Amino acid sequence: MAVDGIAVTAEGFGLEGPRGWAFRGVDLAAEPGALIAVEGPSGSGRTSLLLALTGRMKATEGTATVGGARLPKQLAAVRRFSAPANVAGVTDLDPALTVAEHLRERALLQHRFGDSVRALLRPREERRSETKLRIDTALTAAGLDREALPKGARTAVRDLERLEALRLSIALALIGRPRLLAVDDLDLKLSDAERTEAWALLRSLAAAGTTVVAVCSEAPEDAVTVSTRSEPQEDTRTRKETADALAETGRA
Repeated sequence: MAVDGIAVTAEGFGLEGPRGWAFRGVDLAAEPGALIAVEGPSGSGRTSLLLALTGRMKATEGTATVGGARLPKQLAAVRRFSAPANVAGVTDLDPALTVAEHLRERALLQHRFGDSVRALLRPREERRSETKLRIDTALTAAGLDREALPKGARTAVRDLERLEALRLSIALALIGRPRLLAVDDLDLKLSDAERTEAWALLRSLAAAGTTVVAVCSEAPEDAVTVSTRSEPQEDTRTRKETADALAETGRA
């Protein structure tokens, strides 16, 4: 799944909510096709930074340039070529729906709201073939084999293993062929072996050209690392304040 990635830079990037700073003072310089790791403990503003870099939250300090678009001003432009995955409250999977239903729904939404007018006017069979190709390509890139699941594509999300659910969320994001993929909580509740597989997946996507940003508790050595850890004397926010800043700042 070859995609032209984008460069991501930031200088003094920060987001302040009603109860304090979600993150602050972020500096970043990453080339197209880079693997970027946002490292830090839970509650340190990692998800807020991920959403800000994809145009889903509006920063209040500093600037960032994502694929030539300037943040925080050009949020809509960044949203057009970026896609989040595995973000609680933003890209949640429905436990009752099957893998096939999730894929079909995402493909229909992409076709209706993400494609050009010309694409909407193509013959039905041509659109159907294009949809199947997009789904198959995304699944292959995410490393999710439908036939290996307990009930194939009819497997409900609640019956997926943690790594399988992560792969499905990434596959859904890839259906839109984003140039920037943002994955939250990559290593949450994964074993060491599963964590290795997850990072290998993101490396393969980056190697194919997609710029990847992933939230994690510990970054691999080969990633461009951004830390949201605060110095003890500077960290005056409670975890509740951080959560409130995320909820009250507002998402696009």
